Amino acid sequence: MNKFLLIILAAVLAGCASAPPRLDNSLAARSQSSRVKFIVIHYTVSDLPRSIKILTEQEVSSHYLLTDEAEPKFYTLVDESRMSNHAGVSSWKTYSNLNPMSVGIEIVNCGFKETPEGRVWCPFTQAQIDQLIPLLKQIVARHNIPPQNILGHSDIAPQRKQDPGPLFPWHQLAAAGLITWPDAAQVAAQRAVFETQLPDVAWFQKKLAQHGYAVPQTGVLDEATRNVMFAFQSKYRPARFDGNPDAESAAILEVLAPTAASKPVAPAAPVAPAAPAPAAQPAEVR
Repeated sequence: MNKFLLIILAAVLAGCASAPPRLDNSLAARSQSSRVKFIVIHYTVSDLPRSIKILTEQEVSSHYLLTDEAEPKFYTLVDESRMSNHAGVSSWKTYSNLNPMSVGIEIVNCGFKETPEGRVWCPFTQAQIDQLIPLLKQIVARHNIPPQNILGHSDIAPQRKQDPGPLFPWHQLAAAGLITWPDAAQVAAQRAVFETQLPDVAWFQKKLAQHGYAVPQTGVLDEATRNVMFAFQSKYRPARFDGNPDAESAAILEVLAPTAASKPVAPAAPVAPAAPAPAAQPAEVR
């Protein structure tokens, strides 16, 4: 083969190698779904400039950042089709490592401040919530996310995180039809039952796990169990979130995760001294 033919053959092969793939988009598989199964809500523990710097220049990120300006707005930092690093080590029900399957929303909020009178939590503005709810509805519609999968960071990482904290108005999300909320009349009825006989720690651990939390199943009211109780109470019973099992917490759990068949509850075990809630961590630690 002469040199001229070799040049032609090389050109033909190069052309074949660089040809684009032939894609036919006329078919679609029935068995498919969005990668997004959860929405996770956070607070930044930082002011707006530092929150922007952390979430755009460091290893942590989020899909959306809600500002705390007089007229709040969202920065869209990561497209929903891509993963952001907002959840860290996390789990909910049978799922773990929620980063690849969730949308993360950071809200500019200081978290809490330690004062001589004790810990003071920072409130969210109504203007922020008025921006948040429509976005949540849009994300839910895009990805068909069920109400039980709209969570706080403390739900999916209760041993490390406390955000969005007890002042986040989950009840407003419930009123907007976004999350499930315990019926007050049912809670009152169940509370009357549990006031007479409080379940033991193993019952609380089982119920918390049934609801979705990663919680030890030891029957011991240890620090890890208290941390999960803290996360649960700060969400559904923010008037008191000391991490101690009590009749009202039991009633809320029973309404949210009802027992398949009613059985007599076991007597309560002795309660250990209260352990401190998990220490807050800055937004850049996930």
